[in-house]
Amino acid sequence: MQERIAVIDFETTGISPSSYCRATEIAVVIVEQGVIVERYQSLMNAGVRIPSFIESLTGISNSMLRTAPPAERVMNEVAEFVGLTPLVAHNASFDQKFWDFELSRIKRNRVQSFACSMLLARRLLPHAPNHKLGTLTSWAGLPHTGKAHRAMADAEMAANLTLHLGHQLRDTHGLAGVSHQLLCSLQKVPAKKIADAISKHRGLAAGQ
Repeated sequence: MQERIAVIDFETTGISPSSYCRATEIAVVIVEQGVIVERYQSLMNAGVRIPSFIESLTGISNSMLRTAPPAERVMNEVAEFVGLTPLVAHNASFDQKFWDFELSRIKRNRVQSFACSMLLARRLLPHAPNHKLGTLTSWAGLPHTGKAHRAMADAEMAANLTLHLGHQLRDTHGLAGVSHQLLCSLQKVPAKKIADAISKHRGLAAGQ
């Protein structure tokens, strides 16, 4: 992919955002011309306690959050960092919920769409053992970038996976131009119809 995209990952205290379930860490990697060119990462203190099982999963402790910057400050910084750049995440419905919720608390709104590397992998890599980020990273021979369930490691793995999916569309399926808009379009196509959708896009591109 040549287009500039922002790949994000949140660590949180639970699965659905609320006053009692908040983000604890965010990371963003900016990909341009097929490589990571910028990074942002921060813990964020939203004033909620991390359950013990989440602390064990992520390694992020309540004591770490006590000295972390306020969530409002972090979200203002990261919103400025991302700007209008199109967004990508693995299992994007999860990260989108927290992105929108945390932005709403600082009176900001998302204007760009999310592409989901998990939905795309289900369509483009149907023979993978499963479509968890770590499994796909190992199965596709992509770099492991650090401890799973830490935001920067997961964001970098999701970025590498997204680039890999772009290569699949270009090299295996013959799509010359792979854009964020195309990814968003293909992730909505039923898996059994993905070959027809790719063929249609290839034909449209050839006719331009």
